Amino acid sequence: MTIVLGDNQYGKAETHLVRVTRDGETHSIKDVNVSITLAGEFDASHTAGDNSKIVPTDTQKNTVFAFAKEVPVGEIEEFALRLARHFAGEFAAVHRARVSIEEYPWDRIDVGGRPHPHSFLRAGAEKRLTTVTCMKERAWVVSGLSDLVLLKSTGSEFWGYPKDRFTTLEETRDRVLATAVVARWRYGRLDVDWAAAFADARTALIEAFASKHSLALQQTLYDMGSAALESRSEIAEIRLSLPNKHHFVVDLSPFGLENRSEVFHAADRPYGLIEGTVTRDDAPEPGLAW
Repeated sequence: MTIVLGDNQYGKAETHLVRVTRDGETHSIKDVNVSITLAGEFDASHTAGDNSKIVPTDTQKNTVFAFAKEVPVGEIEEFALRLARHFAGEFAAVHRARVSIEEYPWDRIDVGGRPHPHSFLRAGAEKRLTTVTCMKERAWVVSGLSDLVLLKSTGSEFWGYPKDRFTTLEETRDRVLATAVVARWRYGRLDVDWAAAFADARTALIEAFASKHSLALQQTLYDMGSAALESRSEIAEIRLSLPNKHHFVVDLSPFGLENRSEVFHAADRPYGLIEGTVTRDDAPEPGLAW
């Protein structure tokens, strides 16, 4: 019997960086969490303890901080491309570098109706995402968002499904529809206005959820994905994960009260999880993007 080493990678996970850019008394901040993974000629480290080709994870962490000092972070796609290209290009043993970034948004605090120059308020749980994968001569960018919580109090139905002896769910022509969106979209090219593309795709997702009448969360997923693709020609493919945040009408009849879809129990688990991919028919091959 022969034992061989399979696929492997390593890196530095979750380097939390806050970059303050000072323009006189007015400051801006960039709050990001950076994870790096490298793949390449690292077998000898596993099989023989030979670290001659291992870029220390501490070096990876230091590179994140140094790059943020040399040039402001900018859009997270730009920062991830700089880092991934550095590791794939600087070290011969590295065949693939992947940099994933979460960005935490902050809003400027208003004081007396005026924005404060250097005080900020965390803008909810939503995060902006990107994952950049680089080889020596190629790069792929996937961007997106997570924890985008959406709800509409009507405009959603669910009926016509198969029923068996275990079915207790009643059909409905009017229900609350709520979800916490995780969306990741793959760009077909790299000459992109990253900020505008993210803003347009995010707006398209939200507006489609709000405006499209839903007969199922699956239909809503397809409508949202289609809207994102239509909003930006650079987006080749989008993958969506939509948990169904169930809201059940509470039976108030034991108390002599009628509940006309006004009082709900918001259940956090278990929940339905709807996932799917929406793609252009002429989308380029994904390569190593995912």
